Amino acid sequence: MRDHGRMHAPVPDATEDAAEEATVDASAGRPHRLPRVTSFRTRRSTLSGGQQDTWDRLWPKLGMQARDDDGQPITDLDTEAWFGRSAPLVLEIGSGTGTSTLAMAKAEPDIDVIAVEVYRKGLAQLLTAIEREGVTNIRMIRGDGVDVLEHMIGSNTLTGVRVFFPDPWPKARHHKRRLLQPATVALIADRLREGGVLHAATDHMGYAEQIAEVGDAEPLLRRAGRTDDLPISLDRPVTKYQRKALAGTEVAELVWEKRL
Repeated sequence: MRDHGRMHAPVPDATEDAAEEATVDASAGRPHRLPRVTSFRTRRSTLSGGQQDTWDRLWPKLGMQARDDDGQPITDLDTEAWFGRSAPLVLEIGSGTGTSTLAMAKAEPDIDVIAVEVYRKGLAQLLTAIEREGVTNIRMIRGDGVDVLEHMIGSNTLTGVRVFFPDPWPKARHHKRRLLQPATVALIADRLREGGVLHAATDHMGYAEQIAEVGDAEPLLRRAGRTDDLPISLDRPVTKYQRKALAGTEVAELVWEKRL
């Protein structure tokens, strides 16, 4: 966590569907210095009237873009100014509609959580839930997780990184689009504090094998031993997506900690 005097002001969000398309010009698990491909599928979404009202009221305080209106990355995020306190920081990449985000943040009120998601509708659903539940330790960034890691988060900053059910891109020719490639895992490892945790979950066993291989090969990480000694909880809620997955296959939980 870095102190740069003040946090960059959140960038107003685009409301046009075309702007949503522009926002998702992003990565597939490799830093900007490498060739980039998308690790997610573009989609259009429209907010309901209630969601738009909540967005207009809460997004300027609780959310920001990963890139400005000119497409340049926002840099050096001052998380202490944003949250109004100094606390352990967890980054969740691909928070979806925020079911896990909300439940885990409520269970750990002493930990600050930044949820990163491309799709505005999912973020709007999380905003609505935050207001309904009165949760104060969640902030949101709309954009690419690799952008956030590379430009907004400093080395040795994060207590945890969560990546739950990333797109498996099951076809072999699309495997290069998977988020958790060696370059991204190395970037995550650099951003973790000593003893910090990378927690990934997937119901795609082929992707689980790849994630396990990549994580085990990263020299800054080691498989977590006693999980009750970790600085963040691994207790995920069973989401609607996971209940559907459990009907057909198992879910792999993969956990590493940064070497001391």
